[in-house]
Amino acid sequence: MNKDFFSHKSAIISEDTNIGKNTKIWHYSHIFGSSTLGENCVIGQNVMIGPNVIVGNGCKIQNNVSLYKGIILEDDVFCGPSCVFTNVKTPRAFIDRSNEFSRTIVRRGVSIGANATIVCGVELGKFCMIGAGALVTRNIKPYSLVIGSPAKHIGWVSEAGERLDNNLICNRTGKLYEENKGILYEKNL
Repeated sequence: MNKDFFSHKSAIISEDTNIGKNTKIWHYSHIFGSSTLGENCVIGQNVMIGPNVIVGNGCKIQNNVSLYKGIILEDDVFCGPSCVFTNVKTPRAFIDRSNEFSRTIVRRGVSIGANATIVCGVELGKFCMIGAGALVTRNIKPYSLVIGSPAKHIGWVSEAGERLDNNLICNRTGKLYEENKGILYEKNL
């Protein structure tokens, strides 16, 4: 294990974990074996990652988040405080279902709000935004803004995280988007 990263003295990090340069791991976090954390990540207080979890570059995982086996975060993902990921669809305390863990993929640039729950086996499309407290039970389209329980699509957001109006222009960056058959794309000019 390299040591080009910062870890608070209370953090527990397994030896067979790969942690990228300039990543910061804060108080009471636990990184289990065979997990990979990219460069320039911030891992908040009381975060549990692993085993066998992949976290891309530039991710921010806020306090009290657990990432279980089967979860893949691509680059630049934001996990809000106390958001929840599950890893098995029909858990029972008295039945071992560890061979049934479902894969959850969180694509590049996704933001997940505080206290949102992501049920395993879904894919969150690039740059989508999951509202605080939302319950995600199915795949979410790229750039989609979803809220509620269960989560419902209420609009679109830009790559910069700005809600798009009917013109589909990002007020922050000026980028133009277009919708085609219920999917949003960045328009090539």
